[in-house]
Amino acid sequence: MLRHLINFLLGWLPPSRCFALRAWLQRLAAVDLGQQVKFCGRGWIYGRGVLKIGDHTWLSPGAIVYTHVDAAIVIGARCDIGPGVSFVTGSHQFGPASRRAGPGTALPIRIGDGCWIGAGSQILGGVTIGNGAVVAAGSVVTSDVAANTLVAGVPAVVKRALAP
Repeated sequence: MLRHLINFLLGWLPPSRCFALRAWLQRLAAVDLGQQVKFCGRGWIYGRGVLKIGDHTWLSPGAIVYTHVDAAIVIGARCDIGPGVSFVTGSHQFGPASRRAGPGTALPIRIGDGCWIGAGSQILGGVTIGNGAVVAAGSVVTSDVAANTLVAGVPAVVKRALAP
């Protein structure tokens, strides 16, 4: 409930200003923020799960984070997260034909240091993105991404290796 109230308060601030106040409020809501994290407005943090964001990381306006108590989300240092990116830890097992979304599941998400996640991308539970990787805009990441790799598409596939 506290995160919901703080999300509401943050919604009243200009989207790319008041970062010290934003950080203070997010820490009050048990978000583990490194130094100089810039989490822009018009986004939302759902749930009571662990969210840890490393030093000097930028989250653009509209970033949505779906936390879960059973699955931590860890975003490394010096990352750039584009507008409208979603981090989704939860999913479902397949159920019977009468209701295909069976029992709920949750898997952690880990983003390495120095990553760039393009606008509108979705990062799903169980994914680890290696250091220095780039996720192209609009991608849906359903499996691990190696360090220093560019991925794109739905689902995201490797497009090329990047210089370390």
